[in-house]
Amino acid sequence: MSRTDVLDPEVARALSALSAAAKRGLGDPALAEFVVVRASQLNHCAFCLDMHLTIARELGVSAQQLDLLAAWEEAEGVFDERERAALALTEAVTVLTDGRVPDEVYERAAKHFDDRELAHLIGLVVAINNWNRVMVGRRIPPGGYQP
Repeated sequence: MSRTDVLDPEVARALSALSAAAKRGLGDPALAEFVVVRASQLNHCAFCLDMHLTIARELGVSAQQLDLLAAWEEAEGVFDERERAALALTEAVTVLTDGRVPDEVYERAAKHFDDRELAHLIGLVVAINNWNRVMVGRRIPPGGYQP
């Protein structure tokens, strides 16, 4: 199943373009997959989890990192500081506790990402949150991802 099967093709193209641009600007394909998998875990999107875990494995991301991604804060030594900062920002933007991203989370990310990279990182979180909401809202089950 393609994403265009669940969305109007024009909307699917727009969301796909945002996702692709954000990933390109981030530069690190494995980091991008950590971000989209973590957001998809938080949003309970089985389709996106299935899809992005498959992509992460194809990129050679370690099984240990994928297995421990949901507990990244406790998995010291598994994720580097840049990855941990990205994951913290991913969670903050996805959940928006108290309607904002805490200053300390943003500042932590800003130590590891320049302004352009931060824009792409936040853009990627926004994009996957949109995809998660579409796929969960349309009740699209896992297993239909086709590269």
